[in-house]
Amino acid sequence: MADIKDPENTILIELKGGTVVIELLPDVAPAHSARMKELAREGAYDGVIFHRVIEGFMAQTGDVEHGVEGGNMRRAGTGGSSKPDLPAEFSRLPHDRGTLGAARSQNPNSANSQFFINFSDNHFLNGQYTVYGRVIEGMEHVDAITRGEPPANPDKMISVKVAADA
Repeated sequence: MADIKDPENTILIELKGGTVVIELLPDVAPAHSARMKELAREGAYDGVIFHRVIEGFMAQTGDVEHGVEGGNMRRAGTGGSSKPDLPAEFSRLPHDRGTLGAARSQNPNSANSQFFINFSDNHFLNGQYTVYGRVIEGMEHVDAITRGEPPANPDKMISVKVAADA
C-alpha cells in the first residue's frame, strides 16, 4: 500500500482493476480538496462513470448528477452536485501525468464535482485548471480505464473514500 502521510487528505478510488490512491493538496487548493472529501463522505461519487476518456490526454469523471446508474447518461458530463460552484484555485503546479484537475465550463469559477486525471504531462492546461491532487499509487488502474467520449461501456468509480474513514 502507498505511504499515506495524511489520511485525512488522501482519497481512495476503487476501480475495477484495483485502488487508486490520491494525495490531495489542501495547501494549494483548499476549497477543491474540501469539496472532494465532502462528496466522497456523502457517497456521491460511488458508481459515477468516466464519461470522457481521451487516449494520451485524461480520464474525466465526477458528474454526480447525471453520471450514475439511473441518471441521464446522455447528459453525463454536463452536471455537478447540488453544492455551489467553486472559485478557481490556480497555482504554479503543472498538469503532470497523474495529477488531479478540476473540470469546469468556460467560466474559470465553475468547477463543482467533476475532475480529471492526466494520462500524460498536459502543460497546456497549466494556469487554466485547478490542480488539487496527485495519484501516488494505482496509476496503472487509471491507464486501464475504457476510452471514449463517452465510452460505449464506461468504467465507473465503484467507491470513493477518504483514507481516514476507510
